[in-house]
Amino acid sequence: MSIQYKTISELRSMLDAKKISSKEIVEETFNLIERNSDLNAFITLNKDAAIAKSIEIENSSVKSSLHGIPIAQKDLFCTKDLRTTCGSNILSNFIPPYSATVIENLENAGCISVGKTNMDEFAMGSSNETSFFGGVVNPWGDKLVPGGSSGGSASAVAAGIVPAATGTDTGGSIRQPASLCGITGLKPTYGRISRWGMIAFASSLDQAGPMARTAEDCAIMLNEMCSHDTKDTTSLSEDIPDFTKELNASIKGLKIGIVKEFDMSKLDDNVVSIFEESKKHYESLGAEFVEVSLPNISLSVPAYYVVAPAECSSNLSRFDGVKFGQRSENPINLEELYIKTRSEGFGDEVKRRILIGSYVLSAGFYDAYYKKAQQVRRLIKNDFDSAFKEVDVIMSPTTRGAAFKAGSKGSDPIQMYLEDLFTIPANLAGLPAMSIPNGMVDNKPIGLQLIGNFLDEKRILQVAHSFQKSTDWHLKTPEGNKLS
Repeated sequence: MSIQYKTISELRSMLDAKKISSKEIVEETFNLIERNSDLNAFITLNKDAAIAKSIEIENSSVKSSLHGIPIAQKDLFCTKDLRTTCGSNILSNFIPPYSATVIENLENAGCISVGKTNMDEFAMGSSNETSFFGGVVNPWGDKLVPGGSSGGSASAVAAGIVPAATGTDTGGSIRQPASLCGITGLKPTYGRISRWGMIAFASSLDQAGPMARTAEDCAIMLNEMCSHDTKDTTSLSEDIPDFTKELNASIKGLKIGIVKEFDMSKLDDNVVSIFEESKKHYESLGAEFVEVSLPNISLSVPAYYVVAPAECSSNLSRFDGVKFGQRSENPINLEELYIKTRSEGFGDEVKRRILIGSYVLSAGFYDAYYKKAQQVRRLIKNDFDSAFKEVDVIMSPTTRGAAFKAGSKGSDPIQMYLEDLFTIPANLAGLPAMSIPNGMVDNKPIGLQLIGNFLDEKRILQVAHSFQKSTDWHLKTPEGNKLS
């Protein structure tokens, strides 16, 4: 029985009806990984342990929605006794002695971690071309990028290898690849999911989240991923609702905001027309559209590319060849050990951001750049606070266009940075946001972004689910290749 392209809900029904065993699902998952190895979606596999766990939990009397379900884990979540690389040479031999809280929560719920997915090095990239282990391929077309940095997770779900995967989102790294790969991806409110054991890029922006085929599956995963964690000082001590409840509630009368300052003229014409069709569809479901103003939104990208590199340069200072990770051989002194280890261990994009970050944090420039960017960030958050007094959710395209060819933008970092134009504001404001498939451009999927108010994941999941109940874009699978 084929499990390819099955959702968590469908696999759960098959397991409960005893039409298939967890062991059979896991074995078929590894067959799919092997058959689609050309996608380069995985860095490290967990085959023996996964099969052993699938046999062990068959006899368990405790059943959750994720019990026996295979999940792929992004390779920046520490996993006990399983290599964790962050897509970098400097961590290519790192085996953590503990697991991240997110991994523990999911595995305690009965999910089976089948492997670690490929990603842009240290989550820095928008195309999944910066990984030390090579680029990931989007299953929707030859040489198409899957988006980044969670491109391996997005590719694996889009190809139907796994029903869901974990991702992280610093400036759009869940939503952008979800859009380019035609799946659903959710970035929760900052602090909703513990960051403990998640190797940091930019600590005030990073947030873990689920990637799956449907909003319903994202809600199922979110139920298990969330927890208050005393080991993470940014973890929110808030009640965690059942995100699957009220998914089917009516959205009649819901007010959806359209941002006046978002310049649609720079988008692909097809993206604009599909966005307008999505608006009409929501109107047919009873939603109302209201124009809102976010006057400082144009400053999001420049503010982000000061804050994120600054925090990156601080977080990555620990990778020096002394404590753990790769070490340069035969240095003549300590200074050369640092220089050679970091020069050999980091890729170009990581070095670029470390240099930018070190510059904006340096004496004489801190007030002019980093402090000013944080002040702009507060203005952006204030703009969202005002907008959410008028509307329930805010809607926009997720990306400027569909997936592009590998290598087509690598020579121009600025063009690559602009790929996150619509996604970065939610990270700066710490708000929940998600991308859902809403159309096709030249036989390639694109996504629709929904941004919610603080801790209002239930609302955007409900709005996304309403769209998916009455459309079939999320059911589309890659055609015309061996994955079909």
